[in-house]
Amino acid sequence: MPDLKTLDPNGLIEAVPTLGSPPAVYQRLVEVLDDPRSGPHEVAAVIGQDPSLTARLLRLANSAYFAFDRPVDSVHQAVSFIGLTHVRDVALATSVTSAFHDVPPDLIDLEDFWRHSVAVGIGARMLAGIRRETNVERFFVAGMLHDVGRLVLYVSAPETARAVLERAHERECLLYEAEMELTGLDHGTIGGALMERWNMPTSLVECVAFHHRPQEAADHQVEAATIHLADLIANALRLGRSGERRVPPRWLGVWETLDLDPALLNELMTSIGDEYHSMVGAFGLGDG
Repeated sequence: MPDLKTLDPNGLIEAVPTLGSPPAVYQRLVEVLDDPRSGPHEVAAVIGQDPSLTARLLRLANSAYFAFDRPVDSVHQAVSFIGLTHVRDVALATSVTSAFHDVPPDLIDLEDFWRHSVAVGIGARMLAGIRRETNVERFFVAGMLHDVGRLVLYVSAPETARAVLERAHERECLLYEAEMELTGLDHGTIGGALMERWNMPTSLVECVAFHHRPQEAADHQVEAATIHLADLIANALRLGRSGERRVPPRWLGVWETLDLDPALLNELMTSIGDEYHSMVGAFGLGDG
């Protein structure tokens, strides 16, 4: 095992060649989605090149989450019916999950991990909707990716990851605390570096990097606080499992930063739970 204190986020990313840039199909899809001349036909043509993405998109379109009154049996129909923002979400989720398919199974249950990520995405999108944020789908994406740095560590340095898990168990502390203690890094920092490497927006970089300490986000504290609160709710409801055995502590300034009333919490938790159960099925993850 390397000297844990010498670990570097970029070194961890570079140790896995497939992480050097965003998955190719996602890059192509974003280019098409960002082109004002493109429509459902062009988007469907890109999706059709990826069997995994095609299957997941059709599963989503035919799920109880959308409950269309007739079967959706083509990619073009799916794109037209569910909308381009959902298409982007599915593409990102499919692409990123594919990039980490070889995480050692003794470190984490990947389906459980992605169930947790979906729950955080749902919660973040709901919080953003309550705040009347523009483009609430970007909050879903940030929620889906908030813990991706943990997977980078598991794939790039599995022995280090095992040491972190052992330390967290021995000390009965949170995983990110054990990460900091052993390596001087936490998974947020690693994930933020990956988002930066992929040329993702600064808001997404900060959401991922600072979801455990949103007060340190330089320019996007509200967005980071949104992911922070959604993460706590998902952990409290035990929707999926990120690897943490306990609910991380809440930043005391989170409600004030979001300009939301804490009395919303019970209703919010119910709504997140309800949407979660239909959404995880749409992503092919099961309730778990």
